[in-house]
Amino acid sequence: MPRALVTGAAGFIGSHLSEYLRARGFSVVGMDNLVTGSLANVEHLAGRDFALVKHDVSKHISLEGPLDYLFHFASPASPIDYLKLPIQTLKVGSLGTHNCLGLAMAKKARFLLASTSEVYGDPLVHPQREDYWGNVNPIGPRGVYDEAKRFAEAITMAYRRAHGVETRIVRIFNTYGPRMRIEDGRAIPAFVSQALRGEDVTVFGDGSQTRSLCYVSDLVDGIFRLMLSDERDPVNVGNPAELSMRQLAGTIVRLTGSCSRIVERPLPVDDPRRRRPDITRARTLLGWEPRVSLEEGLPRTIDYFRSRLSA
Repeated sequence: MPRALVTGAAGFIGSHLSEYLRARGFSVVGMDNLVTGSLANVEHLAGRDFALVKHDVSKHISLEGPLDYLFHFASPASPIDYLKLPIQTLKVGSLGTHNCLGLAMAKKARFLLASTSEVYGDPLVHPQREDYWGNVNPIGPRGVYDEAKRFAEAITMAYRRAHGVETRIVRIFNTYGPRMRIEDGRAIPAFVSQALRGEDVTVFGDGSQTRSLCYVSDLVDGIFRLMLSDERDPVNVGNPAELSMRQLAGTIVRLTGSCSRIVERPLPVDDPRRRRPDITRARTLLGWEPRVSLEEGLPRTIDYFRSRLSA
């Protein structure tokens, strides 16, 4: 039975990844300090093949026994979190990645870094390909997350070149689905919770900025394929179907049957205007592309939030 460590296992994506691995015969050790994760996300996994260790990976990691794979997903990921936790975000991206790479090297485990489309910043190239270096403001408020992930990519490549660690880097584009936090602050949790409560649905600016939204089960499948592949350079994983935030808000109001109005709020600093992945490499190297449409994934997500709000 292969053994995997998933850092950030109690988070949104980490919990789905842990579930996916266990369903495929992996023994999974989850590691999370529960700053933004929740035990409720993984309590259904408790048992012989899953154990959760409460630990901050920014501090030294000790793990007994063999290890075959290490998926590093620990990090605040929503703007509301990393703006509130700027130092912790920088530390988990730097010290945390360093510690995880050191453990992978000691255990001879294959390592996968959860990077992000935020490494492209407010892109001047559209759609974004992996060979684009980005347009990032390192001293802006979002820089704590952007630069933490860019450093994490750099040290991951350094460990591969200097120490021969088997590494993989996935650049994750906007992802949604059950287990997102209601107060996450990102578009779908905000729009869905507002619509279900009958409140005004708030878009930033005029809502013309675009995102590309990938359902979490598609994302996790792409991550798993990348880990098992021979590809060592970064790979975008996301849904290339692009829509504006005003379109997304209107779709959510319709699907929830809400009477909410769509209202505008000031645009945050350095908010990207357009975001869409070029997934040519994922298609050709991994045989992967998204399967769940927005019209299929949004109702599942809305049902989850409806159950949480009524609990």
